Amino acid sequence: MNNTTALISALETAPGVIIPLIREVPPQILKRRPSPAKWSAYEHAIHLSQSDILFRDRLDLISSMPEPYIETKENSPEEEAGSMLDVDLDESLARYVRERTSLVARLKQLSPDEWQKTAVHEAFDHYSVFIMFRHVLNHEMLHAYRIEELLLKKDWD
Repeated sequence: MNNTTALISALETAPGVIIPLIREVPPQILKRRPSPAKWSAYEHAIHLSQSDILFRDRLDLISSMPEPYIETKENSPEEEAGSMLDVDLDESLARYVRERTSLVARLKQLSPDEWQKTAVHEAFDHYSVFIMFRHVLNHEMLHAYRIEELLLKKDWD
């Protein structure tokens, strides 16, 4: 059985873990990339602040039709090249909190049947509303882990 209550709770509290984590990163390394092809802590945070809109739109799509097709979202070449370094962090984190609050309120209103609605995903064998939001949480924690790795990194070559 899928525990939607635990999932919603984890999604609701995630900004309270991630935002203090990003605020702990010293300014001198906040935007520093560990290598040219790897994101800085700043970029990870900006990326997270932009994710909820995508998943809210996917929820709208899944709710509006049977078995919709979900395409994989790839980062743009501009994002990979560093465009997120120009995005305002404070505004992004405020948006992250607003979007998450709105998303959690919506998730709390879903019925058990709505949680089990499915879609065809380009990259995944099976996909449902529950899987999608579990994926959101896992994705978020992966980026939080990357931020923490950079925060704790000893050797900056």
